[in-house]
Amino acid sequence: MAEAPKQKQLAVVILAAGKGTRMKNPDIAKVMYEINGKPMVEYVVDLASKLGANRILLIVGWQMQMVIDYFSKLQFKVEFVEQQEQLGTGHALQQTIKPLENFEGDVLVLSGDAPLLTEKTAKALIGYHYASDAVATILTADLDDPTGYGRIIHNPDGSVKKIVEHKDASAKERAISEINSGIYIFDKAKLFESLPKLKPNNVQKEYYLTDVFEIFWKNEWRVSAVKALDPVEVRGINDLTQLEEARTILESRISAEKK
Repeated sequence: MAEAPKQKQLAVVILAAGKGTRMKNPDIAKVMYEINGKPMVEYVVDLASKLGANRILLIVGWQMQMVIDYFSKLQFKVEFVEQQEQLGTGHALQQTIKPLENFEGDVLVLSGDAPLLTEKTAKALIGYHYASDAVATILTADLDDPTGYGRIIHNPDGSVKKIVEHKDASAKERAISEINSGIYIFDKAKLFESLPKLKPNNVQKEYYLTDVFEIFWKNEWRVSAVKALDPVEVRGINDLTQLEEARTILESRISAEKK
C-alpha cells in the first residue's frame, strides 16, 4: 500500500484588506462586520487555527488598526501584513513574499469575507492537493447562477486546463456551472517564483492572483480542483443582506451540532 503523502508545513494567508463599499459604513473594515457576536474574519482565523497552520498571515489595509487591535486581544497567533494600496489579490499575496521568505511548504489562501467555509471542506482541499501532486489546487463550486464568476475548464484527466472569466467566456463556457471560489492552496516555491511576474494588464490596473495560473500552465505545472459539496461554503459577503443570510446559515449549523 502506498504511503500517505507527508504532511507539509502550512501557511494560511487571509485576505482582509478590503473596504467593502457596499456595506455602507467606511468606518468599519469589511471583515469586522459581526455575525452572531464575532467579526466574520474571526471565523476564518479560527478555521486556519483548526487546520493546524504553522503561520497565519492576515493581509490588512482598510481600517487595519481596528483589525490589529481586535486580534491582539485574542489567543490566535496571527501575523499582520499591510497592503498599503489595495491593488488586487495578486498584489496582496506579493506582500507576503518577505514575511514568508524562509517558509517552506504550502500556502492556503482564504478570504476574510468568506466565513462559511468548513473545516471538512478545507481539509479535503489540502488532502487532494497533496494526493494529486499539484502545484496549486482550486476550491470550486457548482452554482445555479454562475454569472460573474470565472468558469473552470478541465483537462480529460480532471486537472484544470484554464479559468475563463465570465466576460471572456463563450456561450458554451458560460453554460458551465463550476466556478472559481477564490480559495486556493499553492506550493509556496512555485507561487513565489510566479508572483513577481504578475502585471496589471487590465482596466482596473490591478494584479490578479488568478494570473499566476497562466504562468503555471505555461510551465506545464499541474493545477487541480476540488469541488465544495455545498456551494454556500464559498459564498463571500459583500452587503448587509448577505451578512444576514450568513448569520442564518451559521445559526442553523450550531443548532444542527447540538442535536
